[in-house]
Amino acid sequence: MKSIEQIIAQKSEKKRITMLTAYDYPMASYLDEAGIDIILVGDSLANVVLGLESTTQIGMKEMLHHTRAVVRAVKNSLVVGDMPFDSYQVNPNAAVDNARQFIDAGCQGVKLEWFDGCAQLARTVVKSGIAVMGHVGLTPQTAQKTGGMKVRGSDAASAGTIIDNAKALQDSGCFSVVLECIPQEVAQKITQQLKIPTIGIGAGPYCDGQVLVIHDLLGLFSRYQPKFSKKYADLGPQILQAVKQYKQEVITGQFPDDAHSFHLDPNELKKLH
Repeated sequence: MKSIEQIIAQKSEKKRITMLTAYDYPMASYLDEAGIDIILVGDSLANVVLGLESTTQIGMKEMLHHTRAVVRAVKNSLVVGDMPFDSYQVNPNAAVDNARQFIDAGCQGVKLEWFDGCAQLARTVVKSGIAVMGHVGLTPQTAQKTGGMKVRGSDAASAGTIIDNAKALQDSGCFSVVLECIPQEVAQKITQQLKIPTIGIGAGPYCDGQVLVIHDLLGLFSRYQPKFSKKYADLGPQILQAVKQYKQEVITGQFPDDAHSFHLDPNELKKLH
């Protein structure tokens, strides 16, 4: 299984890091077989799987349930658990215990989104022996309080703050940092200045790695499509067509046919009354 040290080394080796989200056993199996470096059990689970409006609407119970399913499938990838909003921002004193639950569930690390006090909290979690991935720029857990779901760092002052936040997370002992929805020039500066890997999502091509939500990549989530997300397959219409075909074949008696049925031995059939 890939280690934290191997992920960090990929920056100096100039090997791009690949990261995707997964929330269940089947999808995690595919990502692991494909050789994805990091599988993130993302709190985007709230949106793309549970149909909720905000990532703040799920807690530890849901995240750990899906984390365990992912971990059962993984043999090679590094698994990171996304700490839900109420597990560390609402109650920072419980952060270490909650992070430990992700490790006990099989993760190799946890991810924390930036908020006031994040650097110190990250330091505390790291000192407890738990690997931490940071997250700066657009932070969905607090987006509604900080200007909404839009690009961050669009001027020199706010860009400088994001750079400082990333450095603070590095100083706190984080092994990597996600850069979300920031201008690529800002991401490039952060990547150049940090010794730990940067993983971009809507942050341009200069990061050490990239992450996407798997449902966006596969065309399985139609509520909205972020500008930064590339659709590599459009499975939604294929699923719909398959289900419609199944419905029609059941209605018309085409399914199940003989090839999809079982038969009783003729001699046994004669014994039936």
